[in-house]
Amino acid sequence: MAPTKKGILERLDAGEIVIGDGGFVFALEKRGYVKAGPWTPEAAAEYPEAVRQLHREFLRAGANVMQTFTFYASDDKLENRGNKLTFTGAQINEAACDLARQVANEGDALVAGGVSQTPSYLSCKSETEVKAIFKKQLDVFINKNVDFLIAEYFEHVEEAVWAVEVLKQTGKPVAACLCIGPEGDMHGVTPGECAVRLVKAGAQIVGINCHFDPMTCVKAVKMMKEGVEKAGLKAHYMVQPLAFHTPDCSCQGFIDLPEFPFGLEPRILTRWDMHKYAREAYNAGIHFIGGCCGFEPYHIRAVAEELAPERGFLPPASEKHGTWGAGLEMHTKPWVRARARRDYWENLKPASGRPLCASLSNPDGWGVTKGHAELMQQREATSKDQLKQLFHRSKAQ
Repeated sequence: MAPTKKGILERLDAGEIVIGDGGFVFALEKRGYVKAGPWTPEAAAEYPEAVRQLHREFLRAGANVMQTFTFYASDDKLENRGNKLTFTGAQINEAACDLARQVANEGDALVAGGVSQTPSYLSCKSETEVKAIFKKQLDVFINKNVDFLIAEYFEHVEEAVWAVEVLKQTGKPVAACLCIGPEGDMHGVTPGECAVRLVKAGAQIVGINCHFDPMTCVKAVKMMKEGVEKAGLKAHYMVQPLAFHTPDCSCQGFIDLPEFPFGLEPRILTRWDMHKYAREAYNAGIHFIGGCCGFEPYHIRAVAEELAPERGFLPPASEKHGTWGAGLEMHTKPWVRARARRDYWENLKPASGRPLCASLSNPDGWGVTKGHAELMQQREATSKDQLKQLFHRSKAQ
């Protein structure tokens, strides 16, 4: 029999560094397997080889958590605004669990089943109704025996608490991530208070994912850590940020940026930015470090390479990557060989190549959240009249 892998809490309790994977919906959208807008994960059932390959690339890059591609897989999201699918939420989640487990077994990786915020919550459905949505997804994760559970991408701590309360009933370890910044959730609850509520609800790991760049997310997790410690509680901490620079974002994060989602490429972090992020996160006491939207395997490889001294090994993908550009020593051009050094890449200020572009944008900031009429969800496709109203409002901003 194969030896039993150490669980997530066993690893974190021992002070080990756990590296997560990256943002599947953005990566697979760029590859032609996910539709921007719904951002739903039916590719797990429709194109399993594409999902399997991406898992393998993140594993090779150094990730030791394979998160099931179940982001936004609740039935109310799958059926939202005219989204027509040939697979049920359960079928998608079952396929996602099988793919993640297959690849996790190829290395020393764990499988994490994830649930996300729901359109039902934004439409002011009851706690009982929203919890039933989480429970339906949870049944698949239990049947597939995932190693631990993640409640991720929650803008409102109230809904995240509801998710944690459902997930903890399984007895499996529970992590909870909010997609908020230092300003707090969409109702103004501070990161510290959010973390306290999540820990009291039963989460053993708390943190931030998505919506903001790495340094902003690390700052928010630091605030969480301070809140938990001040309350006399204990937790482990995780961070899975964007791979985009977002210094001009407000509380809603990158969704407010006019470039979202099809013009964000000029904001992508370099692999050397990821070295700084990994070190900053580790120094802040965060030991579960991964990525979300925009993260590609080479970003995770950079995280793994930065933390190789603490982990004691390099990822397999480093076989094809010289540390701090060392592979450039083999280049034919002498001025490129001269770049084979750490201080060059650490101090580089990349140009965009776009002479007329501003360095920052003006976020939309419509200021709507749970309960607002424009956030009420519907099964029917968005009508032309509804779009006209939105176009008109957008021009007026």
